[in-house]
Amino acid sequence: MFFRSRYGAVSLKRSRVELTPDFNFCYILFREMLFLSWGRPSPQEQKACIDKSGGVFNYDSKYRGATAKSASSLKDDQELSKDGFALNHARFLVGSGLDTYEKGKTALKTWRHFGLDWAFVDPKTPIQNGAKFCVCVKEFLPWVMMPLQVVYVNESKRAKKTAASFGFGSGTLQGHLLAGEERFSIELDENNQVWYEILSLSKPAHFLSFIGYPYAQLRQKYFAHQSVNAVKKHLSAS
Repeated sequence: MFFRSRYGAVSLKRSRVELTPDFNFCYILFREMLFLSWGRPSPQEQKACIDKSGGVFNYDSKYRGATAKSASSLKDDQELSKDGFALNHARFLVGSGLDTYEKGKTALKTWRHFGLDWAFVDPKTPIQNGAKFCVCVKEFLPWVMMPLQVVYVNESKRAKKTAASFGFGSGTLQGHLLAGEERFSIELDENNQVWYEILSLSKPAHFLSFIGYPYAQLRQKYFAHQSVNAVKKHLSAS
């Protein structure tokens, strides 16, 4: 079933259709929500999207926190691929030294890695377990709002010659085009080099992402390169 409203958000519960004045557009395709906005989504629209998601994860609880593991261990996890998840991993050298590492931490905590013309997160969103937020992405004409929740925050302090790292993982909520989890992290290794890493596992969660998943995967890779450039820009400016 396909339904479109010009008057607000639409929620389909069995045979009932509800309208709320939260969004410019909300599509229901095969009983799945898709949150759209013709303009850059406002904080009010993002909050309404999060509220509409019900705070319900759209992926299996056994994978909650999975991205806290190393990329190599996830690549060897046969159950992940059996359940339809694809792994996306990118790791970039962004500098060296403790000062660069601390600036990198600040970049993640203030969402500078999402400081793009076509993708953003409200920079006031706290990096803490349980915090809900929207990733807003411009796709062709409309913006797409996708709700997530921070599922863990990990930090290890440097001691002598051991590495230091800071990172957090977020899980997708109902209404997100994909199902899965993504981690962003910054690391100061034993050689004093600073690395920015993105690790995600995902699979389609909406009819549109099923038919357009190759495109979605390309966008993930494109985002990774855009994101590291945003981090480097922050490091060089601060």
